[in-house]
Amino acid sequence: MLEQPIVQLLILLLAAVVVVAVFQRLRVPSTLGYLLVGVVLGPYTPGPVVEGHQLRLIAEFGIVFLLFTIGLNFSLPQIRALRSQVFVLGTGQVVLTTAVVGIAAWLAGLPPAAAFVVGAVFAQSSTTVISRQLTEQGEENSRHGRLGTAMSVFQDVTAVPFVIVIPALGVAAGAESIGATMGWAVLKALLAFAIVFVVGRWVLRPAFHAVAESRSAELFTLTVLLVSLAAGWTTAELGLSMAFGAFLAGMVLGETEFRHQVEAAIRPFRDVLLGLFFVGIGMLFDLRSLPDIWLVAVGGALVLMLVKIVLVAGLVRASGIETMTAWQTGLMLAVGGEFGFAVLAIALGSGVIADATGQVALASVLLSIVLAPLLIRHNHAIAAWLTPARGQRSDEAPAATTAGLAADLSGHVIICGYGRIGQSIANFLDEEDIPYVALDLDASRVREAHLAGEPVYYGDASDRTVLESVGIANSRLLVIGHHDLPAALAVLDAVRNLRPGLPVMVRATDESQVDKLREAGATEVVPETLEAALMITAHALLLLDVPLARVLRRIQQQRTGRYQLLKEFIRGDAPYLDEDAPAVERVHPVVLPERSGAVGKTIGELELPGVTVTALVRKGERHLDPPVGTRLEPGDVLVLFGPDADVHRSEDSLLGR
Repeated sequence: MLEQPIVQLLILLLAAVVVVAVFQRLRVPSTLGYLLVGVVLGPYTPGPVVEGHQLRLIAEFGIVFLLFTIGLNFSLPQIRALRSQVFVLGTGQVVLTTAVVGIAAWLAGLPPAAAFVVGAVFAQSSTTVISRQLTEQGEENSRHGRLGTAMSVFQDVTAVPFVIVIPALGVAAGAESIGATMGWAVLKALLAFAIVFVVGRWVLRPAFHAVAESRSAELFTLTVLLVSLAAGWTTAELGLSMAFGAFLAGMVLGETEFRHQVEAAIRPFRDVLLGLFFVGIGMLFDLRSLPDIWLVAVGGALVLMLVKIVLVAGLVRASGIETMTAWQTGLMLAVGGEFGFAVLAIALGSGVIADATGQVALASVLLSIVLAPLLIRHNHAIAAWLTPARGQRSDEAPAATTAGLAADLSGHVIICGYGRIGQSIANFLDEEDIPYVALDLDASRVREAHLAGEPVYYGDASDRTVLESVGIANSRLLVIGHHDLPAALAVLDAVRNLRPGLPVMVRATDESQVDKLREAGATEVVPETLEAALMITAHALLLLDVPLARVLRRIQQQRTGRYQLLKEFIRGDAPYLDEDAPAVERVHPVVLPERSGAVGKTIGELELPGVTVTALVRKGERHLDPPVGTRLEPGDVLVLFGPDADVHRSEDSLLGR
């Protein structure tokens, strides 16, 4: 009976539900619960045994999806900005930890090859444990959180050379053979990088635009799964890890406006499969060997954590980062890593390390995984204790290298729906230099707004994960600017579960919806019409502490100026159901190619009858109302405003059509 796959699956799920529920009630990291389930259901303990081979095969996809998700938050520009820290610090940590631990193991009596393996295993840190624990604590976007996560991801990449070198040690290969193997591995990694990025830039963005325009959540999720696994398969075919390819694909999508919705789609699969991965790790541990090795295993775990804490903190501090953050980063990276298990398994299979030594290393890493979440949870208190008072600095502000990310904003406004009213509010917020981020499901509108340099992302605002990813925890106000009543109620429900005290303003079609929206938790409900858009903006500015006199002055300016800001909107594919007649004026961004006759001219020299240049986007920076003397360069984006026909004529003129 117990050998039937369905029975084993039921036993596994029952044990996981019970143990994880108890651990969560006790506020113990759920990762430890999954490890305990693996130990209990493994082959080395009495009671029911679940077949581990098939489980581990499926659970490996959890690591793939994890690295894909992390890639979304570490796009290429961010990696470039962090390269002086992550590459130097990551390489230094891996090399130094491998050397220090390896030499200590060799002095303790291990053969040189086995000592090298132990050092390589101890050098890895668990991106899974670190990112999961930081997310639970709400510290994933802190400076030490992003630096530690980036360094752990880089460690995962450095595991690839270890995977190549260790089997060569098993056959006593010469230095020349190992060097050639390493060189070939580097070439394959560069080839994988090129394939994923070239295909990603030319295929992924258009593909996701096409999928988003279908407005099918099912199709969007299927596409996300296909992209992440296809990228992993590509690198696996090149002899590298699947996780490396998934990370590269995530980096590509992290530069697009779809990254928040992509993360929301992949998250349920990632969390479940990661749980299974840790169950599989727990099954590897032989409790029967514990009486003989427990003292050595405890010593190994302490060496692993202390060496990494001191080395990482020293390297981070030497790079010029303050002492407090250095200690916090070291405490996070003290944990052993899942890629260390992969390295250990290869070493055991190649005969480089004895079974008894392998069990000690496995027990040491497992013990560090048990203890490290506690260090991460209390990283601030421990770091404060280790840091002199003059070296402590508040880490509430995000790192400079992450500025511009929606999730790192603080005191910002979240606009749900980027139609006419949403854009009207955004225009006024721009005038007041108040940061905002907008969500919309019209792929065409999002594409044009993103091109115009506006912080607009494709995402379902009723999805709690999406709201978390755009920084709802640190926002000051949320505005629902669309007129879809069921969708507005769903957003209110999600907001009230995440931030019960957050002010929420909602647009309503008419008075009949006001009571229902207020009962659902709306702070302010304003019926539509053009004047309603003006009133929503006035309320929003007042809630954001803009002086009343200034608000009244701006409202009066708009009335005397025939509602100029309220007319500047980007048209998407969806019809404008909030208007009695189609709009005759619009905002439209135009990218200037090198062949454009406008290149080299000033804005004032352009002949654009009936059209106004409202903004200039250059090298990713948006400049409102650019001076007429600004000289244009290739790649500049001119944001045009005017009647439809005039805008099209001006675009043709600028592009030389």
